[in-house]
Amino acid sequence: MKSSPFDESRARAVLDTACAQAGLPAPADARLLALGENAVLTVGRLVARIGRSTALLERAERELRIAGWLAEQGVPAVRPADGLPLRPLLVDGHPVTFWQRLPEAVRPAGPADLAALLRAVHRLPAPPDPLPRRDLLSGVERWLRAAEGHIDPADAAYLRARRDGFAEAAAELVPQLPPGPIHGDALPRNVHIGPDGPVLLDLETFSGDLREHDLVVMALSHDRYGVPDEDYRAFTRAYGWDVREWPGCAVLRGARETASASWVAQHAPGNPKALAEFRRRVASLRDGDASVRWYPF
Repeated sequence: MKSSPFDESRARAVLDTACAQAGLPAPADARLLALGENAVLTVGRLVARIGRSTALLERAERELRIAGWLAEQGVPAVRPADGLPLRPLLVDGHPVTFWQRLPEAVRPAGPADLAALLRAVHRLPAPPDPLPRRDLLSGVERWLRAAEGHIDPADAAYLRARRDGFAEAAAELVPQLPPGPIHGDALPRNVHIGPDGPVLLDLETFSGDLREHDLVVMALSHDRYGVPDEDYRAFTRAYGWDVREWPGCAVLRGARETASASWVAQHAPGNPKALAEFRRRVASLRDGDASVRWYPF
């Protein structure tokens, strides 16, 4: 039997069941905040995160544990919902977690806000529970398989080959910063500026690995997604170092580009804009043209 697409309608149906299981009121006014690997919806004073598949269950479990540890360490980050078990619900193959809803933002987050939070994270010791490595490329196969029949098989084969090459190169990197806890997807969109200051969001890729992983994200955002020069300079000033000075930057950048191109593929079925963006990204990688602008999706 063909599985249902993971879209807003599917996410809302899962949310209804999850709320009933958790003893929460029916989410009549739930608002969709994001739809990617997770659907994020408001549920009254809470927020629900609904994973795309069972493959994300372990990550959801770890995210809840990390949130508790960050609270103990005094790092401002999202917190699990009070009064509910600290474990995901599994509803029709979708892991569901509930979180405290943050107050309305007082302003958009900027690169300097992100850098300040990263400095706090990068000062942390290793947590009691070992963190996984930041395997940027682990999702490539899952994302490409989700797009089978909708993308050119030659493009999928090209990305798999890139994945293998960059995975091998990344394993040989010598870091400049001491390895340790990292966020894993360090973008301003994963920072919320509330009345009490910046708060770190989306802990699902929290890892124990090269700190350079977190810094390459903004370097790529500058090069591919149009982050202005002055914003990137604000980020490096606030953090205290520009990762582009590190010889290994090109390897992590290439790995992240490969992952980012593959990630879009999962949205290609039924979404022409996603398919067009996927093709744009792959073509620019094939051509070796780093000047081609990519667009967030």
